[in-house]
Amino acid sequence: AAAAASASDNNNDGGGGGGGGGGDGLMHAAVYRAFHGPISVEQVAKPAPSHDGIVLQVKATGVCRSDWHGWCGHDSDIHDHGLPFIPGHEVAGVVAEVGRDVKRFQVGDRVAVPFILSCGACRECARAKPTVCESQQQPGFTLYGTFAEYVALPRADRNLTPLPPEVSYEAAAALGCRWTTAYRAIVQQGRLMNDGSESVAVFGVGGVGLSCVQIAAAHGAKTIIAIDTSEAARNKALQLGATATVDAGLGDEKLRAAVRALTECGIGCDLTVDAAGFTSTCEGAVYACRRAGRMVQVGLPLELRPVTP
Repeated sequence: AAAAASASDNNNDGGGGGGGGGGDGLMHAAVYRAFHGPISVEQVAKPAPSHDGIVLQVKATGVCRSDWHGWCGHDSDIHDHGLPFIPGHEVAGVVAEVGRDVKRFQVGDRVAVPFILSCGACRECARAKPTVCESQQQPGFTLYGTFAEYVALPRADRNLTPLPPEVSYEAAAALGCRWTTAYRAIVQQGRLMNDGSESVAVFGVGGVGLSCVQIAAAHGAKTIIAIDTSEAARNKALQLGATATVDAGLGDEKLRAAVRALTECGIGCDLTVDAAGFTSTCEGAVYACRRAGRMVQVGLPLELRPVTP
């Protein structure tokens, strides 16, 4: 009970109501109390729904590099929210409680959740760009996150999506962040042609990088090159649609030459994506582009000082 009280000191996300995994009004959650500090499973107050939100029983939640950035203190939203904090933002689950103004959902519904809970009223939402909403809410950043048995999610009617029974919670949990990010990178910002003529190189094939490979394959890319230091990651990329892989451990010059050699006439790729956020991957993605090609920065760069042409 003491842990629950202290973990809720700075809680702007609602509390109380209903039964939790740890007892009446409580639930289990992963909590950190200092940036770079230990993360421990504790009993904390179970949240209550806002008037336009729900409480979701978490059935699956992913681990994203953005969670690591948040834990390191790189995200100002978590500083503004205050510690202690519950991370996590890739989630799917079952509606456990509903707010009084929610119309589209009821207790027991299976739902998928986007990482960005947009407002629907700002300039960007009016331009059909909810992922850059000017008044966005984010579990795991502006709100307590999904590494918990339950999470409170506002703006439910606008943002949540019913989950068909044939889609697993695990698959749906990845939709709201890594696949959304990949779609925006490959199709919207990267403007990949869907006529089977273009080449794509993805630097870093972790969660979001593999999603970029999948989106590129689904959108008809002719050549998809996956670059990573991990052989297991490269092999997974081949399973998910990559046509070739390159070991990022080759070194900058050999790596760039290897990627170009896999493209038509060795001219470089139509579209490249840095899905890792390191200086070497950013530089590599730029150098791998053909003349008038497109490079999209996806990985969050920290103190990035790339040397580019």
